[in-house]
Amino acid sequence: MSALRFNAVEQAFKKKAIDVRPPSKYVSDFFGKNVFTTSTMTKYLSEEVMQSIRNAIEKGETLNRNIADEVADGMKFWAMELGATHYTHWFQPLTDGTAQKHESFISYGNGTGENIIEEFSGKLLAQQEPDASSFPSGGIRSTFEARGYTAWDPSSPAFVMDDTLCIPTIFISYTGEALDLKAPLLKALNAIDIAATQICNYFDPNVKKVFTYMGWEQEYFLIDEGLYAARPDLVLTGRTLIGHESAKTQQLEDHYFGAIPSRVTAFMKDIEFEGYKYGIPLKIRHNESAPNQFEMAPIYGEANLSIDQNLLIMSIMKKVARRHSFRVLLHEKPFDGINGSGKHNNWSLGTDTGISLLTPGKTPIENLQFMTFFINVIMAVYQHNSLLKASISSAANAYRLGMHEAPPSIISAFVGSELSAILDELENSTNDMEIVLDNQKSHSLGIARIPEVLVDNTDRNRTSPFAFTGNRFEFRAVGASANCSSAITALTTAVAGQLSEFKKDVDAKIEKGVNKETAIFEVLKEYTRISKPIRFNGNGYSNEWKEEAIKRGLDCRTSIPDIYKAYTSERSINLFLRTRVLSEKELHARNEVKWRTYTKKVQIEARVLGDLVINHIIPVAIRYQSILLDNINKLKSAFPEDKAVELCALNLKWAEDISNHIAMIKTNVDAMVQARHVANQIDSEYEKAVAYHNTVLPYFETIRLHTDSLELIVDDEMWPLPKYRELLFIR
Repeated sequence: MSALRFNAVEQAFKKKAIDVRPPSKYVSDFFGKNVFTTSTMTKYLSEEVMQSIRNAIEKGETLNRNIADEVADGMKFWAMELGATHYTHWFQPLTDGTAQKHESFISYGNGTGENIIEEFSGKLLAQQEPDASSFPSGGIRSTFEARGYTAWDPSSPAFVMDDTLCIPTIFISYTGEALDLKAPLLKALNAIDIAATQICNYFDPNVKKVFTYMGWEQEYFLIDEGLYAARPDLVLTGRTLIGHESAKTQQLEDHYFGAIPSRVTAFMKDIEFEGYKYGIPLKIRHNESAPNQFEMAPIYGEANLSIDQNLLIMSIMKKVARRHSFRVLLHEKPFDGINGSGKHNNWSLGTDTGISLLTPGKTPIENLQFMTFFINVIMAVYQHNSLLKASISSAANAYRLGMHEAPPSIISAFVGSELSAILDELENSTNDMEIVLDNQKSHSLGIARIPEVLVDNTDRNRTSPFAFTGNRFEFRAVGASANCSSAITALTTAVAGQLSEFKKDVDAKIEKGVNKETAIFEVLKEYTRISKPIRFNGNGYSNEWKEEAIKRGLDCRTSIPDIYKAYTSERSINLFLRTRVLSEKELHARNEVKWRTYTKKVQIEARVLGDLVINHIIPVAIRYQSILLDNINKLKSAFPEDKAVELCALNLKWAEDISNHIAMIKTNVDAMVQARHVANQIDSEYEKAVAYHNTVLPYFETIRLHTDSLELIVDDEMWPLPKYRELLFIR
């Protein structure tokens, strides 16, 4: 094999696990050590200021800016005790990642430059002014219109990373439009709080607030950093653009939940220790289905904080991986032919009185409340399935959806057999029915010493993009590299809008003299009938389902640029305007960003693919072909003509195949480059994205097919790139 590949593989074999020791035997001793939590604040802030912050966090009250100086002062002293010398506003631009600009605490003490003091004022805490024109804005900000503002989000605590105090913030333009993913999320959470609280008051007037909870399940791949460095496609795009399948991948199903390799265990322990310091309650770790694929998941939390923690842990993962000679791959489909990586978003609602609104109750009235929220969520998913599909779509996720346990891109809701039966009964009932739900059943296994197995009221459907799992909905279509804010904002806004419509419909019946319970029941019955097309408990991979989904009127588009148009449909614009989450201008701007990002992702992959096959693969294939032809000449000189013809047949066939594959690769690369040049001349971001999808992307598969065929012919010692069998199995 090539020297670079040989060295990379040899290094991978020699890697050993790093001994990782926690800072304390007990996690509780260091959990949240680097976070300015409310309990930490009490040591640095007065009770009056603490109460204002609690009201802002728990009740959504606007924080009085007069207290900002005291908060900033306390935060500075706390951060400096942890070694911080700088501060930054930590925000989420429209790139799916995070951004930050570090500034030192130092300032001139007397204005003469003779001495230095550490200073951090309330003004610096409350807002900063990054360059808004340098981030994607979709036309909201021009290059010469640079002013934008970040503003402190007190509901997500500040934290110290390395030597920097990080303050979670929103990011808006000079003219007030959101330029980030957090501001719309916060508005969506507020919208559903208001709408859901009003519905809760039908059942319990003591409910004053409804919280949105979210738990993410982060899947990822680990690759030895030497092998990673030897693959330009992994370095530049996050996925392998070429590479033939390994003889063994995941077909034996022996990796899933298997024994974790020692090097990976050390990495996972290190991640957990780091996460705990930042108050991230990491709970689960395990092998995933594909080789070298793993998963982590925390205890559920409030949605805004949970999303911030996910973004933080993705950053931490990359740093920790380097300590263990790994690279983390968060791309949705880094390897062809095996599972891609998702980030299941488990979504639920709860009240300030301690009630989980998506958990079946023990009494008919509790179950009526449960069914109210359950059916309204189903109705929201039905009404806005195109929007939810757009919220999880990306150039990378398109490779994953519909493949190897990933759900299909057609949005449907799985509710299980028991709830399906109840919904069918509700739809066909002629009067009020008593809703009875078995929260758990049991199986007696008849095996000595083995207790009964408790069974939930729903099974799991691995092919459903939106599944009810007993006390929450699992939005399984979200991609591993995505910022969860997009999906959760779309889902939460859709449900908030639907709950508002539900209240109007119920109140209209009450005003006509219908009693409250009957009015609720009648509206739910109608919603159950209307939303029935979104419910599907079968195999989402089947061709029959694709045909059925079209008949049901669900969004079955496959072109990512076209899918994004759901954001600016009349229905979506009305939804976001009614809930005051995003303006029409902001929605159109976000689509411009999405189309442009899609184009750039495909463009980069096309450039890398062309470079790889032309400059790395074809020269090696030609050298090997020359060896074959040289061998043919030697055979002809060493054997009689009849015997030489027989002996040369295989070499001639290989040499001919190599020429054919090279010709096909070159022809398709040239055509792909030409298609890219034509597409680049298009001014409209939408039309350009469509052109890249329709005229550039189709060449990828053909080029890969012929390149992977060459991999099976060319001498293994000459092949320049680490192969799948070397990339996918950690030693």
